[in-house]
Amino acid sequence: MASLWTPDGERPVRPRPAERDEPPAFDALSDDERAAAEALASEMAEVREQLARTPAAVVVANHLMGLYELAAIHLSQQPPNFPEASVPIDAMTAVLERLSGRLGDAEPTLRDALSQIQLAFVQLQNRTDA
Repeated sequence: MASLWTPDGERPVRPRPAERDEPPAFDALSDDERAAAEALASEMAEVREQLARTPAAVVVANHLMGLYELAAIHLSQQPPNFPEASVPIDAMTAVLERLSGRLGDAEPTLRDALSQIQLAFVQLQNRTDA
């Protein structure tokens, strides 16, 4: 039997049954389950092909706008969650600094969005501190 070290000492760890560790065999699926799995695999392959055809700068810009939205969500909480908002703001800052000049037409918009969310952060923090 395997063991795991903890600050309180060694603890025995039982291995999981094999049926939990391995996904069901494709042959063991019903016809409906197999058709659903094949459809999902086909859909995933199409998404991967579409993503491969999309310029990486466009995908990164989309992710950066997701970071902007995440920061805005944390800032809109009552009270604002400044520690959580700072993580996506800092991530957005780091990516924009590192990829400066490589994000194409979206870069000015992303820089404006970063400035806006940073300003909102500071204004809300000042209001909260007052």
